[in-house]
Amino acid sequence: MTRRLYLLAALSALILLLSGCSPSSAAMAPIDPNTAGFFVKYFVYPLSQTLDWFAVKLWGQYGLSILVVTLIIRLIILPLTLKQYKSSKRMQELQPEMKKLKEKYKDDAKKQQEETMKLFQSNGVNPLAGCFPIIVQMPILIALYQAIMRNDHIREHTFLWMNLGQPDHYYILPLIAAATTFVQQMFMSSQMNQQMKSLLYIFPVMIFVMSMNFAAALPLYWIYGNIFTIIQSYFIYGSPGKQKNPGSQNNKGGLSK
Repeated sequence: MTRRLYLLAALSALILLLSGCSPSSAAMAPIDPNTAGFFVKYFVYPLSQTLDWFAVKLWGQYGLSILVVTLIIRLIILPLTLKQYKSSKRMQELQPEMKKLKEKYKDDAKKQQEETMKLFQSNGVNPLAGCFPIIVQMPILIALYQAIMRNDHIREHTFLWMNLGQPDHYYILPLIAAATTFVQQMFMSSQMNQQMKSLLYIFPVMIFVMSMNFAAALPLYWIYGNIFTIIQSYFIYGSPGKQKNPGSQNNKGGLSK
């Protein structure tokens, strides 16, 4: 539960941070690498240049350029994602032990927490491992936003029905972003307790709200990333309907550990 709350807090912080960005602000001026600050010079500018380079190679389509960059980013953070999956699976196996500790120290919350952390440490489990992929992507999303708004070629580019520098006023992209987020969360549903499962609906709503208000390139990046994660999760976990429930001994879906 703690891990999911951290993810919720991280997404909330991202919404607040990006909501403060405005295409008309001075920060959205064209990038001059000679006078730019550290983040802009070493994150935003290279990302903008990379998007330009791939767009030239892909028939001038920035929507396809974002796809390629998304795949590169996802492959870079793949080791963190696999570590997250391994930690989640190990936590699932430890559920019976955690339940015993909860019962044994039901009148001493502090002792219960201490013993639970000892259990995690002795089994090499990091309960916050699930936060790492989203935390790593937060500066990427911020950099992507600025790379779009400060690059005239991207900001004015039309891909399919959308202007990449403007929100999708047809709400097609927000709906797809929310739907793919929900499907992605479903692959983790077998490892959630009843309280955590309520977040299955909170995350897609948050992504929908974000996608309604931000430049279309951001939810497009999110959709590409979600599809990548859904395919990846299928090969690791199997389909959601075939996943085991916490505490069960047999898992016929997904890869063995």
